Amino acid sequence: MNAIAESPRTAGKPVDAPLEVLSFRLGNEEYGLSIQKVQELRGYDVVTRIANAPDFIKGVVNLRGIIVPIIDMRIKFNLGTPTYDQFTVVVILNIGNRVVGMVVDSVSDVITLTPEQVRPAPEMHSALNTDYIVGIGTIDDRMLILIDIDRLMSSAEMGLTVEETA
Repeated sequence: MNAIAESPRTAGKPVDAPLEVLSFRLGNEEYGLSIQKVQELRGYDVVTRIANAPDFIKGVVNLRGIIVPIIDMRIKFNLGTPTYDQFTVVVILNIGNRVVGMVVDSVSDVITLTPEQVRPAPEMHSALNTDYIVGIGTIDDRMLILIDIDRLMSSAEMGLTVEETA
């Protein structure tokens, strides 16, 4: 049984289903997220800054009439000072009923991972919050940190989604 199938975050998905991920870079590391969450890819553009927003929220952009918050993942993951160049990409995501932009250093490709290529995420205990890491994808000599983008973007510290109360 693979890590993705065992994860409570992915309950109900078939054990033997391949996983299609968009791979992207932040610093020296490569990450992957479900391609089904991606709406589009855009170059980095000027954003409108929001007063008193956390540093990792760069601001907002108007995307065809929708105001989209832009999150810089390099700042969010504390991976040093971001640089914005021709390789910088904003991944536009559909998270629940929200559209969110995620700034990454570059986008590599779309990769299909078989269940055999996905390993469980290592236990980090309380050293850091890894609730959003669902596993490690391996392709030849590459390793991708697979993230549950829904869980990451809907976390309380992001403040992007409102918890629904019953």
